[in-house]
Amino acid sequence: MIKTFAGLAFAASLLSSAAWAQDAPMTITRGTIGSFSGQTLETKSRNGQTVPVALTDKTKMMVAETAKLSDIKANSYVGIAAAPLSDGTLKALEVTIFDESLRGMGDGHYGWDLTGGNTMTNGAVGSVQTTSGHSMVIDYKGGSKTVTVPDDVPVVTIKPADSAILKPGARVVVFSPKGATSVTADALIAGANGTVPPM
Repeated sequence: MIKTFAGLAFAASLLSSAAWAQDAPMTITRGTIGSFSGQTLETKSRNGQTVPVALTDKTKMMVAETAKLSDIKANSYVGIAAAPLSDGTLKALEVTIFDESLRGMGDGHYGWDLTGGNTMTNGAVGSVQTTSGHSMVIDYKGGSKTVTVPDDVPVVTIKPADSAILKPGARVVVFSPKGATSVTADALIAGANGTVPPM
């Protein structure tokens, strides 16, 4: 039986800031669910390749649902993938709002694997300014970053889930050990109702 992901155990055991960084021993597989049977998830990657994903009773699961920028408040715990700007600030490419039970997951600022030079910043929103666009200060252990957030940036919420989220056609992001000859999910995020996990 696939175990339901619960609370901060996931954050503590798997998705520390190092585990989310692109230089960590973690492979990220993105795709669309084709089928789910037993403990095997068939996915189709972005390049059209079919990738079987093995699930275990230790696989941690989350569900992503569409949200809005207005859902982000002071002290919300967020993850923001962003591109660097010439003035040293960041421009958000996508924003994830974590369920309160996941506060602390991936805390920090580090490289991400979307494109060269992009970063992920996970932390608490220290302030939100909307007078000239959306500007947020994200506070994490050891520092902070200022991020400009465009109006059209994708925003989702993420919360704990179980295998009921594994439906054909759902978009999924799978985290597995780097260097393995096959994909065994340590964790995964599946989108609900057409939501694309922005990672």
